[in-house]
Amino acid sequence: MRCCQRLAFCVRTGSRDESNATQRIRAGSGSGAPCGRRQLFFDDHLIAESALDKTWHLPKIHPGSPVVQPETPMKMNGGRAPVAAPFSDGVFYDPRDRLFKLWYVAGWLDGIAYATSHDGLRWTRPKLDVEPGTNRVLARRDGHARDGVAVWLDHEVADPAQRFKMFGYFRRKPPAADGGELHTSPDGIHWSEPRLTGPCGNNTCFYYDPFRKLWVVSVRLGGDKDKHGRRRARREQRDFLGDASWGAKDIIGNPWLAADDLDPPDPQLGYKTQLYNFTAVAYESVMLGLFMIHRGPPNDVCKPQGISKISDVSLGFSRDGVNWARPDRRAFIGCSRKPGTWNRAYIHPAGGGCLVVGGQLYFHFAAWSDISPKLGDHLEAGGSTGLAVLRRDGFLSLDSAARGGTLTTPPVQFSGQHLFVNAEAKGGELAVEAIRESGTALPGFGVEQCGPIGSDGTRQPVQWQNAAHLSSLAGKPARFRFHLTRAKLYSLLGEPGAFRSQPRLRGGRRSRPHWPARHHRGRPRWQPFRIAMEEL
Repeated sequence: MRCCQRLAFCVRTGSRDESNATQRIRAGSGSGAPCGRRQLFFDDHLIAESALDKTWHLPKIHPGSPVVQPETPMKMNGGRAPVAAPFSDGVFYDPRDRLFKLWYVAGWLDGIAYATSHDGLRWTRPKLDVEPGTNRVLARRDGHARDGVAVWLDHEVADPAQRFKMFGYFRRKPPAADGGELHTSPDGIHWSEPRLTGPCGNNTCFYYDPFRKLWVVSVRLGGDKDKHGRRRARREQRDFLGDASWGAKDIIGNPWLAADDLDPPDPQLGYKTQLYNFTAVAYESVMLGLFMIHRGPPNDVCKPQGISKISDVSLGFSRDGVNWARPDRRAFIGCSRKPGTWNRAYIHPAGGGCLVVGGQLYFHFAAWSDISPKLGDHLEAGGSTGLAVLRRDGFLSLDSAARGGTLTTPPVQFSGQHLFVNAEAKGGELAVEAIRESGTALPGFGVEQCGPIGSDGTRQPVQWQNAAHLSSLAGKPARFRFHLTRAKLYSLLGEPGAFRSQPRLRGGRRSRPHWPARHHRGRPRWQPFRIAMEEL
């Protein structure tokens, strides 16, 4: 494993509340920012002054989509409701055998299937021994039909038998009640006997918050007939299996998260929006949330017409895992709404959120066409797996036009040797100066001494003429001012660091996440956090 150094900053932060977060999805109160590495600019955490424009970006659907679609007898579901798509489920990169791994629903409410890939684009369905001749990973059980399932690859687990974790919601034949169950596995193929969970609704899922060292169960509440619609509560637990049998009193928030007036209804449908599903993943220095926004129609309208629900995935960001900022309410991954297309409706995010592959982010997702070979239009038919691709850290950029503009950070205490930026400056330039709190440049680190950056790259070093590194600034309070002309700044990076973030691909290897959580309440104070990254 590569040896890493640390690049630390101290930034003055204060407590936050709902009153100054008008674009935040409804959530509880909280404060504090966790440790991380690449720093995004979705809020003003690293912005004291700025004359730059914020631009939110959307991914592009990979032209090879759908990358997985129904082909085998199990997925074809007898021609009734073919599906090969993550109904949450999960997509991860496993460094042990250097494979991308996908779990998905095979045939509507039928099996949990498994596929592997060397690049995240071309997938192989291995023949396994769970049900010989198929890629099913959980044996059939009489009176059980799967609904929402979530899978997670646990990079920190001590017990190898629990390296893979699964939550499944099963519809059971009466008199047995529907409900959730947990499984663990050493290989993602052979799973333990189920352990029943506490109360939850279908489409419940879970994820890991490494900042707080907690498993978070995203509990579905409500439905079409509930006056408040679908929404989310949460269950937090440190022991994935040991804390499974929660009670109603252990569920936090009613709701914790819900759609609100800033989630616009579909203009052609007009139904009030609902939060159909929610999952999250640690990405660099923050938690990245994927909000599945349901825009209608309700089930009793969809079924007679044979059409799926219109749903899109939008994004949110959190620095404490509880409060979620959602500055851009557009569909990050949207359905086409066009009959005959593979992604007509019912977009679902995959568990695990996204994968860092070189200079890009891969978002695998599910989409439905509503096309059944036997039944014609059918709301449960035609589920496939798509892929959306975004520039690394490319959610938001801070932009300048020809007239130029600047961004100044709050006071920071710098300890490290190198500074990097993820920037697009081809045809323009970006330069940086280190300044005192008074605004004057520190000797040797003025904008005139900085070699201007005039290229496009996700990791570009900032260099000064007479300073090979920044160690002379160690322990001294300073601010950084970024000067941009016809350029875009996506993120601020540090040099290789010991604290690790969302597992990412590095020449076939993927690092393990590890951060200690840092929280504070009360008056603003100096709060250290770390910026770190690994070389590509």
